[in-house]
Amino acid sequence: MRREQARLDREALRRRMKRRRALVRTARIGLVVAVIAVAAGFIVRAQINANRHRAEATALEAKAASAAKAAGCGSVRTQSDYPGGDRDHVAHIPALSSYPTHPPASGPHNAVPLDAGVYADAPPIDRAIHSLEHGAAEIWYAPDHPESQVASLRRFFSGQDHVIVAPYSYPDQGPAGQLPSGMSMALVAWHRIEYCRDLSLAVAADFVAHYRYPPESGNTYKGEAPEAGLPI
Repeated sequence: MRREQARLDREALRRRMKRRRALVRTARIGLVVAVIAVAAGFIVRAQINANRHRAEATALEAKAASAAKAAGCGSVRTQSDYPGGDRDHVAHIPALSSYPTHPPASGPHNAVPLDAGVYADAPPIDRAIHSLEHGAAEIWYAPDHPESQVASLRRFFSGQDHVIVAPYSYPDQGPAGQLPSGMSMALVAWHRIEYCRDLSLAVAADFVAHYRYPPESGNTYKGEAPEAGLPI
C-alpha cells in the first residue's frame, strides 16, 4: 500500500513539474513575443518619423530660394584655411578675432568634438569647430531672439545626426563673439558659411541638406570636411 502511494506521489510530482515547465516555457515565449512587438513598434514609429521628417525637409528645401531672399541671406561663401594651422588640436584656442569668420568655419580646435544637439546656451566653441571637421553643419542664431522665434529650428533639428543648433554668444571675445552686425543667423560647415538677416527654417534645412555629412538620401554633399562622417 505504501509503495503504491509513493508511486502515485511520484506521478503527481512529475505532472506538477511538467505543468510548471510548460508554464515557464509559455511565459518565456510570451516575453519574447512582447519584446519583439515593442521593438517592432519602435522601429515602425522611427521609420514613420523619419519619413515625416524627410517629407518636411523636401518641402522646406523646395522653397529655400524664396525664403533666402525674404530672410536677407547671402550666398554660401567658401572660407580659406586658418593661417598657420587649420586643423591643429590645441588646449586653448586663440582669440576668436584671429579667425577669418565669426562663427569660425575651421581653424585650431579642441581635440574633442561637440556632440550633435540643440543647445539652449552657447556651447564650447573650440569643440564646435572640431565637429565641423567631422562633417557637422551648425546653425547659430543671435541670442536675443525669443524662444518662440527659434522653436521651429529646435523642433526640426532635434535628434538630427551631425547637426548643432545654438546661440552664438561669447561676450568675453568682443565683437568676434557675436554674429556680424545686422545678422540673426549663421549657417556653418567646414570652410563654408552663410549669413542671414532673419531666421529661416527653410534656408537652414537646405544648408544642412547639402553641407551636413552624411547627407540624407537624394541629396548631394557639397562640403569638404576633411574627416567627414567621423562621429561627434
